[in-house]
Amino acid sequence: MRKQLIEMLEVRKDEMIQIRRYLHENPELSFKEEKTAQYIADYYNGKDVEVQRNVGNGYGIIVTIEGGKPGKTIALRADFDALPIMEETELPFKSKNEGVMHACGHDGHTAYLMILAECLIQLKDQIPGTIKIIHQHAEEVPPGGAKSIVDSGELDDVDNIFGIHLLPIAPAGHVGYHSGFSFAGRSYFKLGIQGVGGHGSSPHRANDAIVAGSYFVTAVQTIISRRLNPFDAGVITIGSFDGKGTFNVIKDRVELEGDIRYMKVETKGIIEKEVRRIVSGIEVEFGVQCELTYTSDYPPLYNDTEVTAAVKENLENANDPDIKEVEEYPMMSPSDDFAYYLEKIPGCYFYIGCTPKGMEKPFFNHHPKFDIDEDSLIVAAKSVGYVVCGYYGLE
Repeated sequence: MRKQLIEMLEVRKDEMIQIRRYLHENPELSFKEEKTAQYIADYYNGKDVEVQRNVGNGYGIIVTIEGGKPGKTIALRADFDALPIMEETELPFKSKNEGVMHACGHDGHTAYLMILAECLIQLKDQIPGTIKIIHQHAEEVPPGGAKSIVDSGELDDVDNIFGIHLLPIAPAGHVGYHSGFSFAGRSYFKLGIQGVGGHGSSPHRANDAIVAGSYFVTAVQTIISRRLNPFDAGVITIGSFDGKGTFNVIKDRVELEGDIRYMKVETKGIIEKEVRRIVSGIEVEFGVQCELTYTSDYPPLYNDTEVTAAVKENLENANDPDIKEVEEYPMMSPSDDFAYYLEKIPGCYFYIGCTPKGMEKPFFNHHPKFDIDEDSLIVAAKSVGYVVCGYYGLE
């Protein structure tokens, strides 16, 4: 079956590219992917599978492929939402939807999995088990789609789960993996500081919210340098400080927004506790009133060590000219709601190099000029195909 599957994928490489280009040209934002979901569902019409729509808190789709023999159940996931970014590429198939762009590779994720899924459907009589194809909505915007799909109970029978992400940190043909904690968890906060406004010449008659906010920006960095174990990763970024006013007027109110990343659940708790403590201290120190909104978004992504070792072995033994190198990558600071699947189901989320040919310094995911080498699509399809065949012991 493995040889059959790989040959089928090779024949349909151009079709993967066509699907990716259609999706790239017609992106939709998280929780608004109605037409994209319809396009995906229509693809499975007439095929011998069960298709569930509107799974979770949006347009999630689960396609169930029942194998010809009983056995374990695995799931394969691809996300299909886009980002609120104005595309700046010169691609002939650039986004038609102004201010919306597939700048993270989800168009490629969906394209490869649609073709792989159809090939698996055609070969399903040889599969000793069940494969669930998850086309997931809303990865980019918390609370995301993954957690709601997990909470739906539709994956309660899944033994292991697999997924990939296109990353322009290596050329097409390079596949990366990392065992254990691999992607960061993420939290968000918004802090409003209310002081007393006044004239710039008379600061003693006012209570400057900008000064209090500036102190917070500095103090919060000591959480990373003085409260975390030096061997634990953590990042606090103040992405917005809204204090614009007039040069000679003391601001009475400012608002700050920040992004927090961490690799361990324990680190998440430490950072939140310390942020809240600093906010309380600022209220006392500067005599201001603070309003803190603090939300935990996606948890750290943990790749099961045994499952990841099996993925590595299957890819290294593929002997496929399209898979040129299989290498271990370090932990990375981006986050992904695939982590919710891995909290419940042992699995592996690995990486497919997609740096465009001839580009020494590629634009990373979420950049308005982000693009991929479309040869990475066949690498993704084959890699996951080899993992599926290896999992079921199919040669």
